[in-house]
Amino acid sequence: MTLDQGLAFGLIGVTVLLFIWGRLPYDLVALLSLVAGVALGLVPASKAFDGFADDVVIIVASALVISSAVSRSGVVENAMRPLLPYLRKPSRQVPALAGAVMGLSVFTKNIGALAIFMPVALQLGRKTGTPASLLLMPMSFASLIGGLVTLVGTSTNIIVSKVRADITGQPFGMFDFTPVGLGLAVAGLAFLTVGYRLLPRDRRPAGSLAASFRIEAYTTEACLPEDSPLVGATVGELEALGDGDVTVATVIRERFRRFVPGPDWRLAAGDVLLLDGEPEDLERLVARAKLTLVGTLPAGGEATVIEAVIPDGSALVGTTAAGADLAGRHGTTLLAVSRSGAAITRRIGSVRLRAGDVVVLRAAPERLGDMLSEFGLLPLAERKLALGHSRRSYIPIAVLAGAMALIALHVVPVAMAFFGAAVLLLVLRVLTMHEAYETIEWPVIVLLGALIPVSDAVRTTGGTDLIAGALSNVMHTVPPMLAIGLLLIAAMAVTPFLNNAATVLVMGPIGASLAQKLGLNPDPFLMAVSVGAACDFLTPIGHQCNTLVMGPGGYRFGDYARLGLPLSIMVIVVGTLLISLFWPVAPR
Repeated sequence: MTLDQGLAFGLIGVTVLLFIWGRLPYDLVALLSLVAGVALGLVPASKAFDGFADDVVIIVASALVISSAVSRSGVVENAMRPLLPYLRKPSRQVPALAGAVMGLSVFTKNIGALAIFMPVALQLGRKTGTPASLLLMPMSFASLIGGLVTLVGTSTNIIVSKVRADITGQPFGMFDFTPVGLGLAVAGLAFLTVGYRLLPRDRRPAGSLAASFRIEAYTTEACLPEDSPLVGATVGELEALGDGDVTVATVIRERFRRFVPGPDWRLAAGDVLLLDGEPEDLERLVARAKLTLVGTLPAGGEATVIEAVIPDGSALVGTTAAGADLAGRHGTTLLAVSRSGAAITRRIGSVRLRAGDVVVLRAAPERLGDMLSEFGLLPLAERKLALGHSRRSYIPIAVLAGAMALIALHVVPVAMAFFGAAVLLLVLRVLTMHEAYETIEWPVIVLLGALIPVSDAVRTTGGTDLIAGALSNVMHTVPPMLAIGLLLIAAMAVTPFLNNAATVLVMGPIGASLAQKLGLNPDPFLMAVSVGAACDFLTPIGHQCNTLVMGPGGYRFGDYARLGLPLSIMVIVVGTLLISLFWPVAPR
């Protein structure tokens, strides 16, 4: 081992220990590791920031934007509505969501499948009180396993098929991976159904304090237009569209007549409804019932929606939104008010505000600061609120489906397809630029951009060749089945430092060469490399799916091993047995 190789392995080891220690933010650890890599001469200064332009960074950032757009569309959520009443406990939620992602990953890119179902998991968790940390990691791992079933499920299968074509002249077929992949999928889903209990329940999404305080239900105002499907329906039918999470508190008819409706009250066109609920539930009901929310978007349509507290001494205390001329002076719309312990029965614009009220405001981003300052409002911890600028449609799903089709047909690379899809969603105004920037988990992006050059140092110093050489020497002395298992373990261990595609390119020829030297069939060895490279369950950096759930799930680096280590052991044991069963080592 050379000095540079020793330093590279040492730097990786210290970085991993700092991640496990958990006292420093993981993005800061990654930055420190990058600085140390440059200082030690392992990372050329000219290439220190190349990681931020890596395809994986683009894929993760674009997938977060697409996932947010899919969430706002409500399409997948509506499709799963019949199942949601039966998914009240994690013991049912995990297998249902993991199974759905796994099934979709069989024929589509696994990160695309995960992006479709992530918003459903987050909403389901919020409604039932299930922490996102119990749902997202099993879904990520399920997407990786599901990709093993077919040729197009994951890039590792495609690449290993190319390696086989280079060696034997014949690539793997579409379903050559199915016997091994399907067996692993069944075993993996069975494990995840029980194993999710190993995950921590106290994790919260990074950078969010929204769960640290309790806000009573908001009251907002909406009008029932003539083209709404709820004209002539009952209040009970309207509330059912909100899945029971929204209450019609008051109906205002003919401008001044107020009614407290019962479930059988018939709604008429033009009715003004005062609705009580959480912002997300209110937005969903407004979209489904085609209601018109109070107020209009500021000029140009670019807007930010925030929650704020009205403190003692604020200029808004004792006045109304109309009296303060919020709309005229600051282009700000008062969307909703939460008043602990008191019902609101007046129209939102005429509610006399009090100290302690929590309000939802919508304003142009450039005018927001002046408005908050003038009225002395205290903005709360960020929550991504769609109330007030819902864009529910089939456009995000259609755009994502188009991107995944282009990937499957090999028209464009994955990074370009996802990046193009994100840009198209912005052009179509499904999301604003401000919303897109808000939805990206920037600490995760920093983590990836900083660690990619550091992990690449293991390869550039010859560290991977050192591992491969040692592995080759060992495998000559062990039975073929054990050699397959060792190769699978090696591919799994190297993936976090090379990424899965590079692992196949490095380890695939090594496995095939080893098989030829031993006079054995190279196919089981190539299969072992493909399975090992696709199944990094121990870190958030080996596969973009694991990285994608890190921020929304609030995971720490060490959390992945809690569920990932036993799952990895299961994959090693079951995978080795299945490969040996369906791909005999005896030469053809």
